[in-house]
Amino acid sequence: MTSEITLFVNPAAGRGRGAHAALPAARAFRDAGLSVRTVQGTDAPDALRRAREAVARGTGALVAVGGDGMVSLALQAVAGTSTPLGVVAVGTGNDFARAVGLPLREPATAARLTAGLLAAGGRRIDLGRVGDRWFGTVLASGFDSRVNDRGNRMRLPAGRFKYDLAMIAELAAFKPVPYRLTLDDGSERLIDATLVAVGNGTSYGGGMRICADARMDDGLLDVTVVGDCSRTTLLKVFPRVYRGTHLDHPVVSVHRARAVTLDAPGVTGYADGEPLGPLPLTAHCVPGALRILAPEPGHDPGHDPGPRS
Repeated sequence: MTSEITLFVNPAAGRGRGAHAALPAARAFRDAGLSVRTVQGTDAPDALRRAREAVARGTGALVAVGGDGMVSLALQAVAGTSTPLGVVAVGTGNDFARAVGLPLREPATAARLTAGLLAAGGRRIDLGRVGDRWFGTVLASGFDSRVNDRGNRMRLPAGRFKYDLAMIAELAAFKPVPYRLTLDDGSERLIDATLVAVGNGTSYGGGMRICADARMDDGLLDVTVVGDCSRTTLLKVFPRVYRGTHLDHPVVSVHRARAVTLDAPGVTGYADGEPLGPLPLTAHCVPGALRILAPEPGHDPGHDPGPRS
């Protein structure tokens, strides 16, 4: 394996942490004896093109420096290839890094750990796929995706606060959504649901463990259905998502499948926080699609600042 790696950098990640994180990460990789190239793009398509070129050249690893959006972009370049993915997580949510046991917002520590794992080639994990788009954590639909829709349309206020306002607005207009849910090409289920989340990983939104029992190496997607419930019930269930204890609530059910088709009127699907488009969408689990430079499950990655504020 070549000793050259490629840092795939989002300078704007985490309100500017991406640019600052690239320097200590690069230094740690060089201290480990690796040659480092840095890739940035003028926009997402240009960045992806450059990342794919690095993979085609035979880079020893593509290391995403940023948040879940940067990881999502990197997945499109390395999924289904032999090139391993490293992650220096310095974004706002960092759900992918959290799921695979990597340090959060500690770029030098993450780089040293990644360099140490590179010689062994990493481990294989599953990915989700919708059409030609890969995802690592959760495909969201329903109430949560409508909050994203509304937040993305809002020009002010800036930052995370606009999504808090979007959630309040969506709660005021909240109504359950009629879904058509199909698992593994089986019979169609007609359900009224608040949301349906399809998880390859456990969490989204910066530590909300919506698919708390999902495993990234079992060849299956976890499907969490929050059924028809009142605003009051939703407000009671919602805080439990951060602990993953919502799965025990009577309005919540969990299914596992290799393929899931979701259909509901007026609902957009989001995967790894990025919009996929309107439902219907079919997600497949692709076993072993990614070689990840991350420790084996159960390893303590060190300091974790917890869910974002």
